[in-house]
Amino acid sequence: MHFPRPKVTRNGYILTVLELVRKDTRFFLAAALAGLALRLVFVLHFPAVVDDSRLYADIAENWLQHGVYGITNSGEVVPTLSRLPGYPAFLAAVFAIFGWSNFRAVLLIQVLFDLGTCFLIADLARRMYSDRAAKAAFALAALCPFLANYAAAALTETLEIFFTALALDLAVCGVATLRGNPSAMRASATWLGCGLSVGACILLRPDGGILFAAIAAYLFLLLLLRKPGLRHLDRSSAAEAVPERRSRGRMIPILSAGLFLTLGAFGPLVPWTLRNLRTLHKFQPLAPRYANDSDELVMTGFNRWTKTWIADYTSVQEIYWKVPGDALDITRLPNRAFDSPHQREETQQLFADYNRDHDMTPELDARFAALAAARIHSAPLRYYLWLPALRIADMWLRPRTELLPSDPRWWEFDDDPLWLAVSIVFGLTNLAYVAIAVAGFLFCRQSFGIGLFLLFLGMRSLFLATLENPEPRYTLECFPVVIAAGAAFLVFNSRLGVSGSPEKAFASASRHS
Repeated sequence: MHFPRPKVTRNGYILTVLELVRKDTRFFLAAALAGLALRLVFVLHFPAVVDDSRLYADIAENWLQHGVYGITNSGEVVPTLSRLPGYPAFLAAVFAIFGWSNFRAVLLIQVLFDLGTCFLIADLARRMYSDRAAKAAFALAALCPFLANYAAAALTETLEIFFTALALDLAVCGVATLRGNPSAMRASATWLGCGLSVGACILLRPDGGILFAAIAAYLFLLLLLRKPGLRHLDRSSAAEAVPERRSRGRMIPILSAGLFLTLGAFGPLVPWTLRNLRTLHKFQPLAPRYANDSDELVMTGFNRWTKTWIADYTSVQEIYWKVPGDALDITRLPNRAFDSPHQREETQQLFADYNRDHDMTPELDARFAALAAARIHSAPLRYYLWLPALRIADMWLRPRTELLPSDPRWWEFDDDPLWLAVSIVFGLTNLAYVAIAVAGFLFCRQSFGIGLFLLFLGMRSLFLATLENPEPRYTLECFPVVIAAGAAFLVFNSRLGVSGSPEKAFASASRHS
């Protein structure tokens, strides 16, 4: 058994998942209705309108009512660059149609976007694997509680995941066209669409640029593999089996793809960059690293100190988000935050000084920076290697219940029985999704375009390791890849007989490719 190569029409384009929907309407209708019901449960019973939601809404309303992209400060509208304009533009459009601060309408529209993501993930699985993988991917996406949960949150995640899935889908389609001879106009349109989807990701969140880096790196790899003597290094890429005499001719489509990808990704940032130059006299093509305005103190010392010990989302809630404005409790720090009794006393004094007025002053921030420097000097591997690895693991593996009333300290098992059960079920569900995705990568490692998936997962995980706030939601952008790979494994595994083996199956796949 093997996964067939993507089905390509005469003009070089892969058939869309819509044909599969027409062939099996009952299945897709049932799965879509189940997915809709799941999302509506979260919208009706656990809607999440948090502080970030209100900040985005404030920007959107000021943009609509006063024509100023800004925040309300002491009754005045002040221009801001702390947030990229993607999500405020979405909120402004919804509010203009359905009324000011109508978050219920926002969440319901996000539900539709999230169901659209399910179809995109199914299309991605069909392009890379098979029709059966597409159906499995659609079911996994529609019933994924984590995607459904964030559809009910007035945050950027749902739209970010939608455009990530769209960009990956178009990228795989574009790479497939490099194997054939599609018209230059249609191939360029595919890559421009991919770039615009990446641009939408960047306008929603600055870390959307990682997706551009992954796709661009994959195209660069294909370009290298076109050279004589290097093609055999990546059997899974679209460059395999290209005759040597055609290598140079195939470089032009790849370079053209990279050009249109870049134009689409960064073109939408030009108006935002010019606005920041004209209004705020600052060159800022993205949002600042800490989402701050120019007159706000960036707590670099405190942030660096937290990175010397923070490894899990619980500490983000209990320590990182408390500053400034709320009291800090030293008993909430893990033992790894202290290297000696003297260091514990120093930290306790810093907390006491901060708790006097709950404000982080430059002087206090400098003292946190000095403490951080001492800790990094005494244990550099902990700071640069072990803690980043733990943060990556926590963002991938912990129960994704941060939007629910569950206790974040789930491992202490002292929560309300109902929410403890929810935490355990969510944790096991997340582990199942991650496990079948890993199995999919291992068993289906020779699949078309798999290198793009791996580049994206690797780059994003490495970037997340540099953050002070390991929030599980930051890995949700990877779930289109996770679900597609997991679906491939489920379909592949179901096709193996008792005496079958992955090696024999892939040997058969190679002979039939």
